[in-house]
Formats: sequence, C-alpha cells, structure tokens
Amino acid sequence: MVGDSSARAVALELLDAVLRGRRALDDALVDHAGLAALERRDRAFARLLVATVLRRLGQLDDLIGRCLERPLSRRAARTRDLLRLGVAQLLFIETPAHAAVDTAVALADGPHKKLVNAVLRRLARDGASWRDGQDAARLNTPDWLWDSWVAAHGESATRAIAAAHLREPPLDITAKGDGGDLAKILDAEILPTGSLRRAGVGVVTELPGFADGQWWVQDAAAALPARLLGDVKGRAVIELCAAPGGKTAQLAAGGARVIALDRSKARLARLRENLHRLNLDARVIAADACVWRPDTPADFVLLDAPCGATGTIRRHPDVARLKTPNDVARLAVLQDRLLDAALDMLAPGGVLVYAACSLQPEEGSERIAALLARRGDIHRVPILASELGGAGELISADGDLRALPCHWADRGGMDGFFAARLKLNPLTAT
Repeated sequence: MVGDSSARAVALELLDAVLRGRRALDDALVDHAGLAALERRDRAFARLLVATVLRRLGQLDDLIGRCLERPLSRRAARTRDLLRLGVAQLLFIETPAHAAVDTAVALADGPHKKLVNAVLRRLARDGASWRDGQDAARLNTPDWLWDSWVAAHGESATRAIAAAHLREPPLDITAKGDGGDLAKILDAEILPTGSLRRAGVGVVTELPGFADGQWWVQDAAAALPARLLGDVKGRAVIELCAAPGGKTAQLAAGGARVIALDRSKARLARLRENLHRLNLDARVIAADACVWRPDTPADFVLLDAPCGATGTIRRHPDVARLKTPNDVARLAVLQDRLLDAALDMLAPGGVLVYAACSLQPEEGSERIAALLARRGDIHRVPILASELGGAGELISADGDLRALPCHWADRGGMDGFFAARLKLNPLTAT
C-alpha cells in the first residue's frame, strides 16, 4: 500500500509543475506517472493538497513569513513548497500535527530539515490565531485580479467572489433528458436554471447514470449560454471552440443539427468520447474558426471563446497563479477575430451567442461594445429573467448574462460567466 508520504511527495512535484513549470494543474495531474501509482484515496489527497495550497497561497506565504527572520531565497523553492504543503495541512485540511510536520521534515533537504521542523511546529502552536486574523479574500487574490474586479464589479462583490474561490465547488450536472427522476437517484438539488447539483462529488464515473450516458458534468453557469439560443430542434447550429463538448451535448440533446468546431484534435477526441457515451450525434470538425466557413450559413452560432478562464478559479485554482494581464489582452484580440468570423457564418436574421468563462470585462462586455461599435448590421437581443429560471440577478444592465462565483452563495455558488446574444439584421445582411 502506498502511504500518505508518497501522496505528499507527488503533491510537492505537482506544485512545482504548476508554480514554476507554469503547467495547468489538470495537465500536470494527467501527466504525472507517480500519481497513477497511488491508491485512489492517496490520489485524492495529493490533489486536495495542491488545490488547497493554490487556493490559499497568499495566506500560507503570509503565515510562513511571520516565522522567518529573512525571506527564503529563490533557490529554496522546494523548501518553500514543503512549508506551504505543511501549513495547508495544519490549518486548512486539519491533518494531525505530527503527521503534517513529520512527513514534511522527512521530505526536506538535509540543510533545511531544522527550518521546516521549527516553522511548522510554531504554526501548529500559533497559526490558528494568526489565520483567523488574516484578510483571506485579499491575501489569496493576485493584485491585478483584485484591482480589475473592484473596477468592474465593486469591492463588495470582489470580496464575495474571492471568498467563493476558497471553497471546493459542488458537482453540477446536466441531464440528457428530464432531470426530475435523475435528481432523486443522484440525491441532487434541481437549480432554478435546470441544472442538478450534488453537495458531495464522489467518484463521478461511479455515480448512477454516468456510464449509460444519462448526464454529464457541467457547471450551472456554463450550461446557460446554449440555452440562450432557444428552441434549436431541427435547426443548424455551429459551435465554435466546442471542446470538450458540454455545450455540444446540450445542443445535440435539444435536437439541433450541430457542427462542433475546434482547432485542437486532442480536445476533439475527448468531445467525441463524451458524445459516444451520451449516444448523441454531431458533425465534428478540426479547423481554425477564424478561417473556416460553412457551406451554408447557419441559423445559430455559439461562440464559446478562448479566454483567461478567471471565472473558473474555484474549480481551477491554478488559473489565479498562471494567468496575467498580458494573457487577457492577447486573447481579447483573438476574441474580436472570432466574433467577426462567427457573424460571417450566420444566415440573415440568425442569432449569435458569445460566451466566455471570464470575470474580466475586457473579455466580456468590452468585446461586445467594440463589436457593436464597428458593425452596424447587428443588434443585441437582451436576455430575460424567464430564460434563466427567474434569476434576474444574473443579467447585467445591458441585458447580457453576467454570472459571478458569489451568485447563489447559499447554494454553493457558480462559475463566473459572461454571455451576450446578438442578431444579424435581415435587412442589412450581405
């Protein structure tokens, strides 16, 4: 049996891959050979350790800093990460102190064993009171994100967003058919927008109905953009940047004739696997959406734009550590190109829904404002609360979808998402 010390060693390597190798945590988890060798319990523990450190990085570094006479050098990165993992266990995972301290000391380099032991033992004694006095929301949010969100959403909402990012999210599910019976089987709540929500995640592939394709995992907010197209039965829908396929499945389950386009063949392979499990059909194309065009213009286009993904931090805490303002600026240029391409694929009178799992206005409202300013052949179609199960709080002043992680906090929150609905004017289309 592989012990917890092995799980901690794997967590240490995963943390290095994210923070210094600049790898997405999901990719690092898939590629780490040692993780697969662990038993299921230890794999889950390793992931929990890394995710907790990434969520609480600011707090952890503040606590560690209080115990040091001088900051650790950059060459002591492994020691810093060991301390982070140890403090996360002591103060946020509630691992017994002797286990957290002893395993960290065992993994430490010889010259740093005494330091690791001294810091963790002090924090085992004093850390809880220090933790309780910290401004967790501010400490764990990088400055550029905090400033951007305060400007866009206000400080109160920013604090609520940051607080939502510190909690493990529930499991959200989209049912292929009627979700009423499935909700009972899965012990899930039916949300106002129709998604099902389980408080306990468990092993997804072992839950009832997964293997025989009755449902798929999809955050409640991520399920909304496809619904904004309305009744798609028998209609042609092009989905751009479609992988991994949650929205593709929604459209296909709704009876649409779907073309699912993505430039990544690897990601499309996963989309095909998902459709196969769900027994749903779509035409899948590997191509660059900026240059590809359909033979016949479509009634609907759904553009699930590549973005900084800052709306998904509660599910992917590495995003807060890996993304930069430069990424947002670079992606905004691509989003403009994709919006123009998407409109080129629409038939006159056709509807485009633009979506981005981002909290940044540069990737949401500002992209739509820029599009409307440069094109006179389109207009916005405001979203109605009735389309969102009565959840009017998810609609912006402009009539767009603006979901925040702090929305429905008493139910477990949701991912941050932006979506706008646009119509190509039939009289001016060319």
